[in-house]
Amino acid sequence: MTKLRVGVIGLGEVAQVIHLPVLQSLPELYEIRALCDISPTLLSVVGDQYGVPHRYSDAAEMIAAGGLDCVLVLNSDEYHAEAVTAALEKDLHVLVEKPMCLNLREADEIIAARDRSGATVMVGYMRRFAPAFLEAKEQLPSIGAINYVRVRDIIGRNQLIVNQTSLVHRPSDIPAGLMQERWDRGAQLVRDAIGDVPGELAGAYRLLCGLGSHDLSAMRELLGRPTGVAAARMWRGGGFITALLDYDGFVVNYETGVDEQLRFDAHIEVYGDAASLRIQYDTPYIRHFPTTLLREETAGDAFTRSVFRPSLKDPYTLELEYFHQAVTQGFAPKTTPEDFTEDLDLFAEIVRVLDKSDN
Repeated sequence: MTKLRVGVIGLGEVAQVIHLPVLQSLPELYEIRALCDISPTLLSVVGDQYGVPHRYSDAAEMIAAGGLDCVLVLNSDEYHAEAVTAALEKDLHVLVEKPMCLNLREADEIIAARDRSGATVMVGYMRRFAPAFLEAKEQLPSIGAINYVRVRDIIGRNQLIVNQTSLVHRPSDIPAGLMQERWDRGAQLVRDAIGDVPGELAGAYRLLCGLGSHDLSAMRELLGRPTGVAAARMWRGGGFITALLDYDGFVVNYETGVDEQLRFDAHIEVYGDAASLRIQYDTPYIRHFPTTLLREETAGDAFTRSVFRPSLKDPYTLELEYFHQAVTQGFAPKTTPEDFTEDLDLFAEIVRVLDKSDN
């Protein structure tokens, strides 16, 4: 089996808790050859932990050095497009964490760079690789006409869970000027996407690009793209959002927000004439917490409730296995850059309706 030499760009929380341990657990598929981060502390600590000899503070320098087959782009959202296109210019395959980028211009640049190189670009939507989600797709035709759908993602801050369950190194050696440059860059990218809107709307857009991208992407794969956004409201400075999404014959009620509670309530529930299906996600920051599928149905006088737990293998592991297959077998992944642009369009439409609702 072909082993891919991988470079990891960004050594923050998700890399330390998820991606690096998963890569290490798949030695037949991946060899971690290089690390990149702007923090010298993280490069030293994480590099020593995983025994990675090649360490860089600049992604372009790491990519230009050669010796890699693919990269994982895990750095801050504002720099995703820059890292992805740099990798593609050297014909490297790319797995980029969601959001792939923050506006359509960046998405178009990534698609053009991919087409020039012929390399694989896959967006890291791990929830769409959960076995319970795939089982729900298989069972969906059996539940009859869809009457209503609820998509919910109301969670506590990830750090609340991570601090109790994992050791994460949080560096203090990143210059303040670089942090300010990051925020300024993000604000400009959001303006490019949705215009010069009030701060609350910009915050709502960033929430949709971050947490919301998981929910709405999985919803699209399961149900298709909505025909429109019937209504939307936000509060808490754009930190909580609800939206009614129109489909032919039914409506999706989408609700999301982040608070200070130690719980993770993320699910998609589809109510059909003959049965209902509920895909229940748990925090990905504790590996191997299962995603489950709950099916409820009536047959004659009997009402049954069944819980499916297809596997304890976590979606991130399945995602990286799938990425390896896409690269080595040469097929296009289901989470392509084009697929991601569907989400960007939907985020912008929700923000337009939010803007109208507040005027």
